This record gives sequence, structure tokens and C-alpha cells, in this order.
Amino acid sequence: MTDPLGTPEVETIYPIAADRRHGRPRDLFTIWFGPNLMMLTIVTGALSTTVFGLPLVPAALALLAGNLVGGVFMALHAAQGPRLGVPQMVQTRGQFGLMGAVPVTAVIVLMYVGFAASNLVLGADGLLSILPGLGRLPAILVIQALSVLPAILGYRVIHISAQVMTVLCGAAVALCIGRVLTMHGHELSFVAHAATSWTGVLRTVSTAALWQIAYAPYVSDSSRYLPAGRDGEKRAFVACFSGSVLGSMLAMALGAAVGLLAGGHGVVGVLASLLGPWAIVVLVALSLGIAIANAMNVYCGALSSLTVAQTFTPDRHYGARARLAVTVALLALAFAMATLMADSFMTAYSEFLELLMSVMIPWTAINLTDYYVLHKGEYDVASFFARDGGRYGFYNVPALTCYVIGIAVQVPFLSTALYTGHVARMLGGIDLSWVVSLILTPPLYIVMERRFNARALPAIS
Repeated sequence: MTDPLGTPEVETIYPIAADRRHGRPRDLFTIWFGPNLMMLTIVTGALSTTVFGLPLVPAALALLAGNLVGGVFMALHAAQGPRLGVPQMVQTRGQFGLMGAVPVTAVIVLMYVGFAASNLVLGADGLLSILPGLGRLPAILVIQALSVLPAILGYRVIHISAQVMTVLCGAAVALCIGRVLTMHGHELSFVAHAATSWTGVLRTVSTAALWQIAYAPYVSDSSRYLPAGRDGEKRAFVACFSGSVLGSMLAMALGAAVGLLAGGHGVVGVLASLLGPWAIVVLVALSLGIAIANAMNVYCGALSSLTVAQTFTPDRHYGARARLAVTVALLALAFAMATLMADSFMTAYSEFLELLMSVMIPWTAINLTDYYVLHKGEYDVASFFARDGGRYGFYNVPALTCYVIGIAVQVPFLSTALYTGHVARMLGGIDLSWVVSLILTPPLYIVMERRFNARALPAIS
């Protein structure tokens, strides 16, 4: 049973009933392939050859390695949706407890809004590169307007929009790659033999891996409509992994090539100049891709916001109207940040988002370890919505303790614009904080959970 296409999604944060499980695995491919074909992904890939100074082939290989590694973690979260049928941050209550999940969920909402604001600015810059007389505010309004309808109507419209973007943006990126290779292939081959820095390789791998891991709080939101069962879980993993890695890799590889040709100039402007008469069509398509990605940010941000609200008002049911109200509020907040704040503030805020990634890494480590190793996918979903947290209580001390430790161990290894740890400085600016946390947090969590909280682990008790 499905709702009419033009009506807002009925479900919000509550379990999806079996007769509402109308999702298809192939839709998960397009929802992660199409929206990744956007200007932000291209600019991120360009870092490998501009900031990190790599030749094209090592840059492409490093980007591929990072996307593959990060994509595994991202897709492992996707498989949780068909099993539990709830948004990702609701399921987090199974690890952190009812109240314990609030801080990390609130941080995720902050990230969603920040990414949405950044996307509005970058999408507007793409339009201004081909229509300089448009003006920044009208350009932002165009991107915002294109984001509103999918964000408000929800799941089905977002998926349909992603399918359209898969075709349009896929063709646009293919055209860009073909034009760059045919018209500037000799220039790229000329710089292909430049010296390769291992520092640049590792920084590129980290950047690409974190790009994928940043999607971890999203993926169950889009896979929770798939029918339950092992087959659905496996297909969800494959579809999300292949769609996100392939889409990201195509756009990032294009960015790496354009970065080599940019010569210190802006990547968006250089890409527009390389496209010649095709610039308007391609950049409009890529800007549309940003709009759909923006809608996903706001949609998932609304679900996470309702998750926080429901924690403190467990007797209230948050339906479609509540999601609509929160969606409008988040759209307005992102728009205000993109238009009213100075450019310098937006730059600083983007750098702050880099630091917020360090908060998400131990969360994903704890979530995946708990789901796959300790509970083996078996949770009492009703307890997620119980007034007292049910089986999982208000707070899970082992999870919260490991979470804090997982953040603390990253500090010496962090390398961001706002802060660089002493180990990262010794390594030439390489950020390995996420690797350290992903290695140390899971075994610590397993030991502490089995020692202090075995009653909540039916799979091993």
C-alpha cells in the first residue's frame, strides 16, 4: 500500500508496518548515486590535486580506496533499515539508551543543517558561474525552491527525484569527463608523472572515506521501507554501497582532473570554462543535484529532530504535520545561514563541520559493533519508544563511556582548519583520527558491554 504521489509521507519516526514496506533495493542505488553527482562532490575530489598536490592517477586511486573503505561502513548501516523499520537515529537508542541518544542525535541535526546551508551556497555559486547577473540571493532562492517539495513530501518524491537526477546528472558528469579527456587529455598526461606524496595520498584517502561515513546517519532513513528479511538486508547493502561509491567516485575523479587544470583558480569557474557551450546545461543539472541532496539533508534532519522531541514527550505521536512543521523550520534555518551570515562565517562553519565528523566516528563504531557483533540485529523495537527506554533504559553507561573515549583518542590525530593535533602535525597534516577511533572503540565497547550490561544482550546471554 502506497500513498498518492502528491501527498506528504505519512510515516515519520515510527516502525514501518509490513503492508507499508513498498521500497525496492534498486531505488537505494539511485538515491545514493544521483545526489552524489553534484558540485560539492566534484569540489571535494579536486582537493586531491589542488590542496593535496597529487598527480591524476594516484589521486584517482586514493579516492577510490577511501570511497571503498568508507562505503563499507555506510552500507552496513543501510542493512539495519529493513530489519528494524525505523530511522537510523531512533535505532541509536538501542546502544545509548533513551536519553543517552539525545546528544549525538542533536549533533547530527546540527550537521544536517550545516550541510544544507553549505549546499545552498555552493549550488548558488554554480548558477552564478553561468548566470552572473542573477545575484546571489536569487540564486540561493532557486536552489532552496527546488529543495522544498521533495523535503516536504518525503520518501517517495525524494526517491523519484533521485532517479531523475541519476539520469540528468549522470549524463552531465559523463559529458564533463568526455570533454575534459578529449580536449585536455594531453595536459593531464603532461602532469601525470609529477612526484607523488604519501602525505597527499593518505589525506585523500581520509577525505574520501569520511565523505562516505558522513552518510551513516542517513541510510536507514531511506532503507526502512524495504521488506524485512536477510535477502532485503543484503540487497540494501549492495545497492547503497555500489550507488554511493560509484556516484561519488565519478564526480570526485572529474574534480581531480579539473583541479589539475585549474591552476589555482576556482574549480566551479574552471569547469564552466572547460565545458564551453555545454556549461549552462551541465551546471544547471549539477545544481539540481545539489537541491535533491539538500532535500535529503532536511528530510533526515526533520526525522532526527522529531526523535529528540519524542524523547521528552513520549505520549505524543509525531505525525506528518509535525514533520512538515520541523521541515519548514529547518529549511528556514538553512536558508538564513546561507544568506544572512557573512561568507567568512560560512567558511568557519564548514570547518566546524569537519570537527563534528570526529563526533560521528565513535558513534558509527559503537552502532555497528552493537548491531552486528553483540545483538546480531535482534532488538526490541518497542523499547525504543518506551517512556523509560524499555530494555535499553535511559542511559547505557558503557556506550557513553566508550563514545567519550572514542572522541578523546582522536584529538592528537585530528587535522582540520580549526585544530591540528600534535601527532597529525608530526605526520605532515594527515588526519588519521577516524582510523584510530574505528580501531580502538569497538573492542573496548565489546568488553565493557559484556562485562556491565549483559542483561541487554539476548544474543549472547
